[in-house]
Amino acid sequence: MIFYLHGFDATSPGNHEKMRQLQFIDPDVRLLSYSTLHPRHDMQHLLKEVAKQRQYTDDPAPLMVGVGLGGYWAERIGFLNGLKSVLINPNLHPEDNMQGKIDRPEEYADIANKCVSQFREKNTHKAMCIFSVNDEMFDNQQLASELKPYYSIEWDEVQPHKFPQLAAHLPKIKAFKLA
Repeated sequence: MIFYLHGFDATSPGNHEKMRQLQFIDPDVRLLSYSTLHPRHDMQHLLKEVAKQRQYTDDPAPLMVGVGLGGYWAERIGFLNGLKSVLINPNLHPEDNMQGKIDRPEEYADIANKCVSQFREKNTHKAMCIFSVNDEMFDNQQLASELKPYYSIEWDEVQPHKFPQLAAHLPKIKAFKLA
């Protein structure tokens, strides 16, 4: 089973396409949708949804996959559920870069303060990161340096921020899920 978390643009048709591509790894790909506007409620919702969905599978190790803001959630929800996660061009600091786009972006800082202290150290090697060299939204070199002590980093020379084509990375994602 793969849990897919969309980015800030929840209604993008690219989400459906990425889910179809992930089916080459596992035919059971489930969208975990969230509001994107109310982080505190999103956290509760996503935790409950993962617990509910895990009741309906015999997969002992579902994988979380998130793009952009979904990468932020995939890392945290994956950690809190003991699951591996794949972070694609993750938005690591929505409290800083989502000002004016969402209600109460400061709640992301509040979530970070309430999360398990030093969770990345406790989550070492349980996430894989894929960054676009040509990401038009974020400085991925800086974000990769922030995550490199904890997670493996893969680079893509072609894809933009929304990462419409996962094909080149599917074998690595599959190997990571099965390892």
